Amino acid sequence: MYKESFLMAWASLIANKMRSILTMLGIIIGVAAVIALVSIGNGVKQDIQNSISSLGSNLLMVMPGAPRTPGVRPSPGSMKSLKVADYEAIAKLDGVKAASPMTNGGYVVIYQNKNWTTSVSGVNANYLDVNNWTMKSGRFLSEKNVQNRERVAVVGKTVVKNLFGDEDPVGKEIRVKNIPFRIIGVLNSKGSGAMGNDQDDMVIIPYTTAMERVDGIDYLRMIYVVGKDENGIDRLQSDIENLLRVRHGIKDTNLDDFNIQNMNSIMETMEETTGTLTLFLGAVAAISLVVGGIGIMNIMLVSVTERTREIGVRKALGATYNVIVTQFLIEAIVISLMGGIIGIILGVGSSKLIGMASGMSTVISIPTIVMSFAFSVAIGLVFGIYPARKAAKLNPIDALHYE
Repeated sequence: MYKESFLMAWASLIANKMRSILTMLGIIIGVAAVIALVSIGNGVKQDIQNSISSLGSNLLMVMPGAPRTPGVRPSPGSMKSLKVADYEAIAKLDGVKAASPMTNGGYVVIYQNKNWTTSVSGVNANYLDVNNWTMKSGRFLSEKNVQNRERVAVVGKTVVKNLFGDEDPVGKEIRVKNIPFRIIGVLNSKGSGAMGNDQDDMVIIPYTTAMERVDGIDYLRMIYVVGKDENGIDRLQSDIENLLRVRHGIKDTNLDDFNIQNMNSIMETMEETTGTLTLFLGAVAAISLVVGGIGIMNIMLVSVTERTREIGVRKALGATYNVIVTQFLIEAIVISLMGGIIGIILGVGSSKLIGMASGMSTVISIPTIVMSFAFSVAIGLVFGIYPARKAAKLNPIDALHYE
């Protein structure tokens, strides 16, 4: 009976091709949209995870200024609270593997008749390891460069592209605020960061040179700290907080003039946010599946009206209530089944095309495909119940006289 019902349902689809395609359209669009949007959300989540993981889960970023509180404006001097002496004290803590101070500012960098506005960061020799950078050519800053306040620079791929083109920049001279810097190395590309920023658009110089010659400041914008043990990172954060409170004479923790960001905490927050976003996108796309189910129910009701005489003949020949219900339910399920299969093909294909066209990462999830397919079949079953029951309740005598 089930085989015969399936074959009859298939024959009905073939006989009314255009109507069948239009009926499936809601399911097709719904399944494809769910797969495509969830794959985009998963891709964004993976990009953020990779970007944060590239910095290391045992990284702490010490920044000036009190932790942001809604409605509270930081005092004018709070962003100048970190000094070089604070960095030196932090670097001596037992749990610290490496540390690097950092100053940062946006400047116009000039090479011959070309110029490019970029970020100029002052760091020390540890910065390469602290932020997991690697060298493409040349070398990184040395401790001697930092101590002697030398005018040397390491540049990123974007700066090289815009100032030098295909020319090798190592050994060439650039100017920042009309101060000459000799390029000693080029960094390997890192691409976009977690916030969409171009990590390769930067010039790195010794922080001592930056503070004295370029920025003209006596404070730090940030201190990067890498812990020896990932499991002990929370304790190290607590030690740094206590050290800075003692150094800055802070007795009330609510009056901290610094804040520390833990990469583990940032990753957890970002994963939670992107997970919620992906769930929201999937839920919005799933609404079209429900709309597709309503379309199936409407077409099935039309089919019941068109086939009233056929139903009457079947019942007159002994077809039971359950037989008629089963036949129409199978037809509804076949429609949603075919729509689900086509939707999966379109969803996977569109995910790949979106990734290729936009450069975004898309991660196709097998559980999402299975769930979407199962949901599409369930939609066909649920919305096919009412037309099936209506067909099964027809009076065979009335049906035979139906015109």
